[in-house]
Amino acid sequence: MNLVEDLQWRGIIYQQTDEEGLKDTLNKEKISLYCGMDPTGDSMHIGHLLPFLTLRRFQNAGHRPIVLVGGATGLIGDPKATEERTLQTIEKVQENVKGLTKQLETIFDFEGENGATLVNNYDWTSGMNIVTFLRDYGKHIGINYMLAKDTIAKRLDTGISFTEFTYTILQGMDFKHLYERHNCKLQIGGSDQWGNITTGLELIRKMIGEGSKAYGMTIPLVTKADGTKFGKTEGGAIWLDPEKTSPYEFYQFWINTADADVVKYLKYFTFLSKEEIEALEQSVQEEAHLRKAQKALAEEMTKLIHGEEALKQAIKITESLFSGDIKNLTAAEIKEGFKDVPSYNHVEGKEATIVDLLVAAKISPSKRQAREDVTNGAIYVNGERIQALDYILDDKDRIEGQFTVIRRGKKKYTLIKY
Repeated sequence: MNLVEDLQWRGIIYQQTDEEGLKDTLNKEKISLYCGMDPTGDSMHIGHLLPFLTLRRFQNAGHRPIVLVGGATGLIGDPKATEERTLQTIEKVQENVKGLTKQLETIFDFEGENGATLVNNYDWTSGMNIVTFLRDYGKHIGINYMLAKDTIAKRLDTGISFTEFTYTILQGMDFKHLYERHNCKLQIGGSDQWGNITTGLELIRKMIGEGSKAYGMTIPLVTKADGTKFGKTEGGAIWLDPEKTSPYEFYQFWINTADADVVKYLKYFTFLSKEEIEALEQSVQEEAHLRKAQKALAEEMTKLIHGEEALKQAIKITESLFSGDIKNLTAAEIKEGFKDVPSYNHVEGKEATIVDLLVAAKISPSKRQAREDVTNGAIYVNGERIQALDYILDDKDRIEGQFTVIRRGKKKYTLIKY
């Protein structure tokens, strides 16, 4: 199965400007191609991943990826469907560029004959004056052509500034620049980037010549079977920055994927082979309770974004929480794994029995209930059942002197902090 066939099998191709032309070019030569993103924030979230992982598939097939971070286009902003973007300062955009660059470097191989090239469109755009922009680029893109773009058409009723109106030309300039300087023949992006990609092709055709060979391809919007938005949880977006979304939380997001979605996500996001994915698909159908597909998805994605050690830690925390064996966790792992559970700050030097602590931490609603919980064996301290009513927590119950984990029943955890 060649690259295009593999992309089609995975369901990754949504639109192409010239399917046969691109297929013929890929059969004849190794090309340079690019995908870009604007630094509207200092971290990507998983909704940004699919186009870049697709770019990596091209690299694995021997093609040369160009990864663009839009230091210039980020100062303008791709038009939103309903309103103008709030402009960011140059300093903030450049700070965001650094954060995104670090994350993109984990996805691509920058060494070797087809090593990735990282570029910033601020480098070739910032020195251009307005007269050059209008004469050299604006002259080639008609108003009617721009009004037909979905991103612009949707804003005509509510209003759109000239700044955002010209965004598609700015992004088109990128494709033309990379075509000339890097022999870049293909731009890929999310389905919402179709209008910007075709503007780039229009500039290449009009400014370089009718015989120029360049192509565009878009990736489908990732959806969930239940209709809810992909990549969102009650806690918000799933970020690639470990300070925003810990590797454990990242792992948990993927391992909790529904059976109805997991095979599609394995095809979209992992580099597992067709045979491996089909075996996991069979497992979903015949032994779904084992959740082999979800585990493979979580492991592949966590290792790709956060590395082998972070994956091992995420699995360790997961297994410890499942078994209730908390004592094997470090304080750092406790902090990560119990980030969202209720907590109670225990006053230093204040001695309290387990019954008093259960009430004070609101683990049990009353002393009577607390006594019943203890004697019935429903209370665990760091994974060990406590049934003595006069049990007093001391230094041996503090993990690295910072935390004690109390569990009531099977799943109700509370973190005691010191």
